[in-house]
Amino acid sequence: MPHLTPTQLLDRLAGLGISTETVEHEPVFTVAESRHIKACIPGAHSKNLFVKDKKGRLFLITAKHETAIDLKRTHEVLGASGRLSFGSADQLREVLGVEPGSVTPFAVANDTQGRVTMILDAKLMEHERVNFHPLVNSMTTGISREDLVKFLRSTGHDPIILHLPEPAEELSITP
Repeated sequence: MPHLTPTQLLDRLAGLGISTETVEHEPVFTVAESRHIKACIPGAHSKNLFVKDKKGRLFLITAKHETAIDLKRTHEVLGASGRLSFGSADQLREVLGVEPGSVTPFAVANDTQGRVTMILDAKLMEHERVNFHPLVNSMTTGISREDLVKFLRSTGHDPIILHLPEPAEELSITP
């Protein structure tokens, strides 16, 4: 089954009665590259981590863009088997139908086999409006947090919303 295009995704959202606002911009591949774009678009922005555990279970972690996440401990809160590692670009294309740099919670619509567990950071979900790429990194789509959850559930990916572990502060010892 072919993966959704951005237009098909936006049509699907509209078909669910979900209101969105999409802005086109030059392609961005990292959170740092996108800072100037994010400054012009209201709402919280995200970073998205496609990871797997030692047994091959796949997770998509969507967090507020500046959230520091301790990947050495995240498996504990997810109930994952052992430490997490990043999924490959090939897995990303196969399962979520997106390229590296375009990872987005909207991509779980392409996971028709339900292989990915969707994780939403509680800090991101504190915001009324959240923003994500609509399957490509040359656009950003704003959506309400409630409608994001509604969309994810419509794809069969009931999201788990939790507080992700942050890296421990470095202890400094003063002589």
